[in-house]
Amino acid sequence: MKRKLFLLVFVVVLVVALGSNLVAAQDSFNWRAYEGTSLKLLLNQHPYEQALVAELPKFTELTGIEVTYDVFPEQNYFDKVTIDLSAGASSTYDVFMTGAYMIWQYAPAGWMEPLEGYINDPTKTNPDYDFEDIFADLRNSEMWNLEAGRQNLGQGSQYALPWGFESNALMYRKDIFDANNIAVPTTLDELVAAAKQLKEVNPEAAGIVVRGSLNWATIHPGFMTMYASQGCVDYDENMIPQMNSACAVEVTNKWADMIRSAGPEAWTTYTWYQAGSDFGAGKASMMFDADILGYFQNQPDTAAEGVLGNIAWAPGPKGPDGALRTNIWIWSLAMNAGSQKKDAAWYFLQWATGKEFLTTGAVDYNMVNPVRASIWENADFQTKMGKQTNYLETFNTIMSNDAKIQFTPQPLFFETTTEWAQALQDIYAGADAQTRLDELVDSLTTQLQDAGVIQ
Repeated sequence: MKRKLFLLVFVVVLVVALGSNLVAAQDSFNWRAYEGTSLKLLLNQHPYEQALVAELPKFTELTGIEVTYDVFPEQNYFDKVTIDLSAGASSTYDVFMTGAYMIWQYAPAGWMEPLEGYINDPTKTNPDYDFEDIFADLRNSEMWNLEAGRQNLGQGSQYALPWGFESNALMYRKDIFDANNIAVPTTLDELVAAAKQLKEVNPEAAGIVVRGSLNWATIHPGFMTMYASQGCVDYDENMIPQMNSACAVEVTNKWADMIRSAGPEAWTTYTWYQAGSDFGAGKASMMFDADILGYFQNQPDTAAEGVLGNIAWAPGPKGPDGALRTNIWIWSLAMNAGSQKKDAAWYFLQWATGKEFLTTGAVDYNMVNPVRASIWENADFQTKMGKQTNYLETFNTIMSNDAKIQFTPQPLFFETTTEWAQALQDIYAGADAQTRLDELVDSLTTQLQDAGVIQ
């Protein structure tokens, strides 16, 4: 009897203590702590940005913090970010929109504020924020110890917060596939064959559209997903480039052959915008790119007659070992280390990446790849995305496999990956793949040695 009484008293005391701690945490955090402060944002032109701008009055109403912003198109956005951040304390912006790859350039330069101190401070972070609700692979992709090497992601400081992301998938015209009895490709060879067959049955349209401009972004969507799924790697454990391996040469040859035979004529000019526009206009029967790009093109104001409602999704083809290794892009928000209003900037960051705003963005706007697991379980969101053929099923398949940043983090990512895109263009134009990729590896090795990445 005494033992039961003791246990009962212990439980009551414990519950009271936990409740007191929760109340204390709630009392110590105050959304109005920086009322009257003003912040300035630097944003990329994107449907995610549009959702944020539309909801900004709610943040000001909640916090009393005024927010202004500048929006730039993607073709010059990242140049604008780099120029502004390099100004240090004289920079204009407190918070900026970025991608995970940019951490590899900006963090070593000291331009990004580490965020773990804010996240873990109950006086600065809303107790309902629930950082763990953000997919772990996304969180870890923006945590880095500033050392080159694949194993170094998920280590060190949290330099940005995932905000919305893109998993690269195959999007196709199901009406054309059905009419011509074409099976959805599940291997690289089947993808090449399907693209060529689609070009034959509809010569006026590309069999497939993928990015091709002289830019690092040409490598990261469909190409890197196919490259990784085939078992190829960009660098080995000693940071020696591997773009000329037997695996890499085979993938590159087949990719270039597919584009020459079935891609758009002006492929070397194709960016995200051109690829999506062609697909939505009915000028291509397949697209291998960000899953959200197909969603944006499957809307009444973007899809051409005959396209709307006929777009379907599938995971990218698997490798010879049956593996699906999807490369992802993470749109993120980060704090400028040169900001003079860091605590107020953190309030904005946690609001913009919190459950309430991101749920609104996903359900009422077009933030259709939310970074929070709880939103994918939201009934309203599931109803909305269930109207897109196989979108949810494709996403679940991709995320249950090896979906992550497939690149190796290193500070020369943009220069070296743009040079990789140049090699891909040259092979497309007729250069021998082995010879051209050997040249690429020699050049990248020298650059990485000069930068001290390769010891």
